[in-house]
Amino acid sequence: MRIAIDAMGGDHAPDAIVQGALDAARAWPDTGIVLVGDEARLTPLLSSAPSNIELRHADELIGPDEEPVRAVRRKKGSSMVVAGTLVREGAADAMISAGNTGALMATGLLILGRIEGIERPALAPMMPTLDDVGLLALDLGANMDAKPEHLQQYGVMGSIYRQKVHGLAKPRVGLLNVGTEDKKGNELTKAAYELLAAAPIDFVGNVEARDVLTRGCDVLVCDGFVGNILLKAMEGTAGTVFGVLKQEFTRSWLTKLAALIMMPGLREFRRKMDYKEHGAAPLLGVNGLVLKSHGSSDAVAVKNAVRQARVAVEGRLIQAIASEISGK
Repeated sequence: MRIAIDAMGGDHAPDAIVQGALDAARAWPDTGIVLVGDEARLTPLLSSAPSNIELRHADELIGPDEEPVRAVRRKKGSSMVVAGTLVREGAADAMISAGNTGALMATGLLILGRIEGIERPALAPMMPTLDDVGLLALDLGANMDAKPEHLQQYGVMGSIYRQKVHGLAKPRVGLLNVGTEDKKGNELTKAAYELLAAAPIDFVGNVEARDVLTRGCDVLVCDGFVGNILLKAMEGTAGTVFGVLKQEFTRSWLTKLAALIMMPGLREFRRKMDYKEHGAAPLLGVNGLVLKSHGSSDAVAVKNAVRQARVAVEGRLIQAIASEISGK
């Protein structure tokens, strides 16, 4: 198994990306790690690299503010596009990048193409839940508009992913909506409800946003516009809560003492909300395994992304999705 990593993408690239790749290579010596990026910048970071790490030079970089499709088409020598090309050519089984999200989606579509029968790929990150199991949500930003048929495909792909990668025998699939009644919602969700109910999945009906943290389902289906708002709202709320707690617990010696007593519980709660624990978000629906790490990923997040990719490759995720969608 070989996994290509865009070493130049992300807020802390290349140092944190390389360190995470090194940690993963040492943890799984049977997995080849291909670091793609500027050889001059990467070589000094690989002085103690194990034998299952290799370097593939890429002399261009797609920046965070570049227009995705134009960047992918013009920068064929960028680290992200080269990593995607390795997957397309069969030289790598998966690719991971913490770089420009739009460009990574464009790479998936333009370099790898869609799985036959899939109309729109979906970005599917794991959202934290209080029971530590997590909830897979899709789409959270790949497509701002969606048709009912797209949401049905998201439900099928998400169910397969949770089976193959997370080992859930019968993932519960829910539709994000404003109420749990089957007639709730707008025209999109009403039509999608009927299609999801007829799909070969364990559809549990509508799920409200307030039930996400308590894991009202295992796979949450929504369009990218609504899903991205949900994601950003949760990230903002978590950041605000921790900020307020820090402010309150440093007000006086009494609150500092209270903080000391509560510290183990607060640290555990913060760990539950930490994106690094979940590794990366797969771009489901493209004809190859593509994982998007958080832009602020550190070495721990990169290592977890490699772990995630390994499980998906071993479970033949892409082949399972293609088979289910085509009916073959």
